[in-house]
Amino acid sequence: MDNFKIIIKEYFTQILIGIGNTLLLALVGTVVGFFLALIFANLRILKIEKRDQLIVKILKKIGSTFSKIYVTVFRGTPMIVQAVIFYYSFHQFGLIWTPMQAGLFTVSLNTTAYLTEVIRGAIQSLDKGQMEAARSLGLSKTKAMIYIIIPQAVKNSMAPIGNEFIINIKDTAVLSIIQVFDLFSVMKSAAGTYYLYVESMLIAAAIYLILTLSTSMLLRYLEQKIGVPSKPLPSSN
Repeated sequence: MDNFKIIIKEYFTQILIGIGNTLLLALVGTVVGFFLALIFANLRILKIEKRDQLIVKILKKIGSTFSKIYVTVFRGTPMIVQAVIFYYSFHQFGLIWTPMQAGLFTVSLNTTAYLTEVIRGAIQSLDKGQMEAARSLGLSKTKAMIYIIIPQAVKNSMAPIGNEFIINIKDTAVLSIIQVFDLFSVMKSAAGTYYLYVESMLIAAAIYLILTLSTSMLLRYLEQKIGVPSKPLPSSN
């Protein structure tokens, strides 16, 4: 028990900073990933119509193909590998950025890939009559998507979006590979200083558990407030 007290006493301030950075990475990564996913999801479901001009058909094909490749690559490779590639390759090209900036960039792009599939599935699960009704009221296809389809899809996918945020809280631990100063990095430093690896990791596990459980409770409360359907879409991971 004394070992736990020593670690917490000596690293208390750093632990708080690490928790703050962990939540910042997860929150910013999820928010940015969500807005980028809205774009990529719509690119994924673009349909080439006969009345489209040749240039429009080409652009739709490029957009849809790029989105598919993007999702495949980022969902098919570990975030720890992505972080190393982005951080060090950008340095080689003369872009000097901090580990935190590289971490935010990596989490955002990784989250985009997962949420793209979530939102795409939510859009395609809606009744096709929704679009037909919107068009019959005089709305263009673009306006129908913005004002009718996307808001419903986002509402129906709130559960997996929240789930992605919780996953990011845990998965950002891998960013210690590029020296991001998060919770796991702090506890790894404490473990190396005192050679108390088990105790340090148990403290880290307890804090991560508290963060994820409290976040889950908050998200469930928000879902009930906005009337999210009780049957959520499958998890993004």
